[in-house]
Amino acid sequence: MKLAAISLLAGSAAAFAPAQQGKATTALNVQFNDSPRALPFGSAPATLDGSLVGDVGFDPIGFSTAPFASFNNPLYVEGNFMSDVEWLREAELTHGRIAQLAVVGFIWPALFGTFPGNENFGGADAFSYVNPLEAIQKVPDLAIYQIVGGMAWVEYQRVIRIKEQGKNRISGDIGLGYPGGWNPFNINYTPEEYAEKQLQEIKHCRLAMIGAFGLFFQCLNSGTDIVSQLSPAFASPDYYAKAGYFLPQGI
Repeated sequence: MKLAAISLLAGSAAAFAPAQQGKATTALNVQFNDSPRALPFGSAPATLDGSLVGDVGFDPIGFSTAPFASFNNPLYVEGNFMSDVEWLREAELTHGRIAQLAVVGFIWPALFGTFPGNENFGGADAFSYVNPLEAIQKVPDLAIYQIVGGMAWVEYQRVIRIKEQGKNRISGDIGLGYPGGWNPFNINYTPEEYAEKQLQEIKHCRLAMIGAFGLFFQCLNSGTDIVSQLSPAFASPDYYAKAGYFLPQGI
């Protein structure tokens, strides 16, 4: 956790380094604009023009200027595919959604319990481990195959939709919910409401990616589950009842 914290602080320090006056360019010869919305100073690539929900111009090293949409991408067809920034948003949403599931997976088993085991499927205790890093080593191989198979199916469906929708694709659309997907609750947002939901999701994705990173290394370092580590933080210390001895009488 200390190493992770130092890495994050180092990245933040680099982002707050004084920027040169005027315009700058990257090795890819991409124009930078002054005063991104994410920071009161610095610069942001011109590729971050605010057209995507949640874009606040934070890209101090020009990551968004690389040609990710066309780089080694068999689906890429010039003029009929997502832009490089939209392709990055697709990846950001995918990673963020996985991270949100991971955060739940780190907390849920220890908080609400696990499924009972089966003597014919790994043994009675196969699913009783509440530390995910320990559980992944104890569950039967068939359970791992089921997880991989489920993930592969979802990813395959996503790739099919990317190929069909091309440049008209809504980033992150996997055919579930609004718009145009399986919508059992008949959700029907206005354009403004939908933009707000998109903003909420991308914020949750970004927080979850940072959170999952921290949870993983905390479990790796401690060897125990997250809930067991958090529980003492909410317990009252033995000496709290004696606090009155140190306060004036009557307070």
